[in-house]
Amino acid sequence: MLRINCPFCGLRDHHEFTYGGDATVERPALSERSMEAWYQYVFVRTNPAGWMQEYWQHTGGCRAWLVVERNTRTHEIGATHLARDRITEVDRG
Repeated sequence: MLRINCPFCGLRDHHEFTYGGDATVERPALSERSMEAWYQYVFVRTNPAGWMQEYWQHTGGCRAWLVVERNTRTHEIGATHLARDRITEVDRG
C-alpha cells in the first residue's frame, strides 16, 4: 500500500487519492494547430523505471491536487507538493 503525505491532511492511504497522470508533460499552446503536437501530448508517454513526478488528487479528503514524487520500481513515495505551488514555480520560469 502506498502512503501519501497530503500537506493539509497528513499521511494517508493511497485509496483516498486518484491518480492524475504524469506531472512533467507540457501541454501545447491552445493556438497550436499541429496535429502532431497534440498527438504527442495526448498519446505519447515515457514509461520510466525510477523516480517520476505524478499528479494525484486527494479525492477522499481535502480534494487538493498534489505533485507526488514516486519511484515506479519500488513505489517509494518521496516529496509531495501542492500542484498549484509547482505551477506557480514553472510560470515564474
